[in-house]
Amino acid sequence: MHSTRLSVEGMTCASCVGRVERALTGTEGATRANVNLATETAEVSFGDAVKVSDLVTVLDKAGYPARVEELVFDVHGMTCASCVGRVERALAQEEGVTVASVNLAAETATVSYLSGVQDVESLTKAIAKAGYEAKPRIDRDAAPENRKADEARALKSKLILAAALTLPIFIIEMGGHLIPALHHWWMMTVPEWLWRMVQFVLTAVVLAVPGRVFFAKGIPSLLKGGPDMNALVALGAGAAFVYSTVVTFWPQIVPMGAQNVYFEAAAVIVTLILLGRFLEARAKGQTGEAIRKLAGMRAKTARVERDGEVIELPIEEVVVGDVLHLRPGEKIAVDGKVLTGESHVDEAMISGEPIPVAKAEGSPVIAGTVNGEGAMTYVAEKVGADTMLAQIIRMVEEAQGAKLPIQSLVDKVTMYFVPAVMALAAVTVVIWFAVGPDPALAHALVAGVAVLIIACPCAMGLATPTSIMVGTGRAAELGVLFRKGDALQGLQEVKVIAFDKTGTLTEGRPDVTDLVTLVGEEAALLAEVAAVEAKSEHPIARAIERAAEAHGLNLPEVDKARAIAGHGIKAEIGDVSLLVGNMRLMTREKIDVTAFEAPLAELADQGRTPVLVARNGVAAMVLGISDPIRPASRKAIEALHARGIKVAMVSGDTRRAAEAVARDLGIDHVEAEVLPKGKAKTVAALKESHGAVGFVGDGINDAPALASADVGIAVGTGTDVAIEAADVVLMGGDPSAVVTAVDVSRKTMGNIRQNLFWAFAYNAALIPVAAGVLYPSFGLQLSPMLGAGAMAMSSVFVVSNALRLRRMRAAL
Repeated sequence: MHSTRLSVEGMTCASCVGRVERALTGTEGATRANVNLATETAEVSFGDAVKVSDLVTVLDKAGYPARVEELVFDVHGMTCASCVGRVERALAQEEGVTVASVNLAAETATVSYLSGVQDVESLTKAIAKAGYEAKPRIDRDAAPENRKADEARALKSKLILAAALTLPIFIIEMGGHLIPALHHWWMMTVPEWLWRMVQFVLTAVVLAVPGRVFFAKGIPSLLKGGPDMNALVALGAGAAFVYSTVVTFWPQIVPMGAQNVYFEAAAVIVTLILLGRFLEARAKGQTGEAIRKLAGMRAKTARVERDGEVIELPIEEVVVGDVLHLRPGEKIAVDGKVLTGESHVDEAMISGEPIPVAKAEGSPVIAGTVNGEGAMTYVAEKVGADTMLAQIIRMVEEAQGAKLPIQSLVDKVTMYFVPAVMALAAVTVVIWFAVGPDPALAHALVAGVAVLIIACPCAMGLATPTSIMVGTGRAAELGVLFRKGDALQGLQEVKVIAFDKTGTLTEGRPDVTDLVTLVGEEAALLAEVAAVEAKSEHPIARAIERAAEAHGLNLPEVDKARAIAGHGIKAEIGDVSLLVGNMRLMTREKIDVTAFEAPLAELADQGRTPVLVARNGVAAMVLGISDPIRPASRKAIEALHARGIKVAMVSGDTRRAAEAVARDLGIDHVEAEVLPKGKAKTVAALKESHGAVGFVGDGINDAPALASADVGIAVGTGTDVAIEAADVVLMGGDPSAVVTAVDVSRKTMGNIRQNLFWAFAYNAALIPVAAGVLYPSFGLQLSPMLGAGAMAMSSVFVVSNALRLRRMRAAL
């Protein structure tokens, strides 16, 4: 009998407790369930036939999901894709772990686990048991910036020591090929037995001190049945050293023709691989540049009003509701709203716009942005992890840690790669020993060691995550946030991008340009319409309010108002009933629309959006609304066409008004008069006719379409609901950022494909050479030292290639 304790969400009363208990005890094999509302937990006893995942499924179906926690670990000691697979399998085997994703480039493991079933200590032990050191990152936004620099410094020290010890061996043994006189003089001056003893000592120190890490990690992984890259190096260098040691001290047990020593090979292998790791660590330190830049934007302290005084406090001590004082040139500490003062704030890090934004009483301010010349006070509304800057950092980290679908191929290959290499090395030794030329044993040793050393899975493991880290980081600097990793791969595949019109292709700040009064006095009717629209959050409502303000009108009190989604508003002002909305609303309410026809046709020809007004059941007014097209919209659409992507526009406007805008912008396909719930259907239709679809929107009514598209792209100036439903967020309102997002996706995926090709082609080409396929025809046998150099450089190449993505620029 087993038992577990699950944290349960959604319980609010005793009835919920009963439902949860019945659901759990109704599971076949579960014998007891004790549910506690106060602690929101359920203790369950169950037999061998039941898994914890079965209980989780039952809770989900009952509507009370088990609480899932997410934690990021910094993992030390991973060197290749095999290490990644080992850590992921170790975590996945732990009870209660739902998702485990390991990133070699970032050296992190992100774990989702059931609260109450698993804990941090158990997960840390699971990683340690797999052979790696792990520390939970308590603050996800506070990644240790100096860890890779410390790693590079440690590797540099080891490299210098290894090189200093290896250099004498290498010069005397290999220098003879370049300077025969030096080699001849050395051989005539120093007895062979003494020189071999010196080589033995120097090589032993190289392997035992700077090279110890390969044996300390490689041998345990080999004994556990999960060999990694360290095991390959340990076997290769160790075999060369042991063979040379036997020849040095017990030459009689080795055939006369095979009494060669390979101390220089063992020492040089370790030195070259340390060199590769040092260069790799230094390059990997640059992949997190974007996160460091974003984190560097945060203010460290803030001047806060406390007990009538203004004191300087660490940013961590600021709470919601605090009043903060801001001096000229200071960074804004938290998200808030201006209370007093006026200034201009540089918000380029959020919007990408270089022109400072004017701020006055009531204006929002964002943490990390920089105040201009004015002094202000503001009230804290979001602090710590809730600020926009913290959310941006979190989104970038999550995108950088994502696993793309293309990574699954690498994972499958690397799972079997190292064991296969070891088997191939063994076969190589046997074949050389059986049919190779004299000295067969020496040739067999060289070939076997070369196969072990050259077959490095490091480049495979780094190929995808390094490109993702650099690509998504650079995208964030350009104002494009990939919230979901799949979007990075998915965006390059879209065939059509559909834009919501208002707020994306247009400014989203419409103005009233036409007033056609059919019945009654224009000013009084406009005041009534503005009073009704004051109840709405739609941009058109704000335009009508501004028009009333411009006319200096006083707005009457509205007694009743009811919004009708996709139609408009129905309201009452005293004994007057008003309908304000589109033609669908008039038709629904059976209003005679004959009087509307002429002004509607004229407005449609001009691309205006009409708002119809009926007063006491009679057509009364038509307002023409014009939402200016964003200056960058036309260039953005031309750029998408140049990249082979079709552009569609989805709008709730009349067809004639929508088509007027589409003609002006050169849009390929228009869907007009679309209700909010119909946008998702429009996306589905575009998928069926064109293929993968990206949808760009900014409003609450865009959320279903954003979620149903292959890639949802939210304009960051839009609503929180739209942003949450999206895969990609554009921090500014400029539609040209869509083109930048497409370019980032295509260039990053191209970079990943280059890296994967190099990693696989390198092994496919050089492993046979190391095994000796060229020897029968050309008499060439690859030296293990050359193999070590090539192996080290393959990883450096992959990381360096990924770093090229840092040079990406905004598309327009």
